[in-house]
Amino acid sequence: MRNTVVAAAALIMTAGSALAQSSVIVTEPAQTGSTVVLPGEVRTYVMEQNAPSIVYDGDVTVGATLPDTVEIHPVPDMNGYGYTVINERRVIVEPQTHRIIQVLE
Repeated sequence: MRNTVVAAAALIMTAGSALAQSSVIVTEPAQTGSTVVLPGEVRTYVMEQNAPSIVYDGDVTVGATLPDTVEIHPVPDMNGYGYTVINERRVIVEPQTHRIIQVLE
């Protein structure tokens, strides 16, 4: 009986770790204080894409809004997420607002 309880506890702890790895939590700059939970699949997809980089002189930080002239590529099957590559850095963006959600390093 004790072995069953220990095995069940180990399974629960492992499952929690696996779930935690499927999402990335992004904290926005201090002025907003809000947090965005970014599905891990979005980050993985964006990192695997071979999109051309554009040169951009503006602010490339979380919370900044990119101009409409910057092409945002959709993330398939993930409404609300798009990406672009700016100055050789991959950027996850809200497609409707062009607001930067995360800058990938």
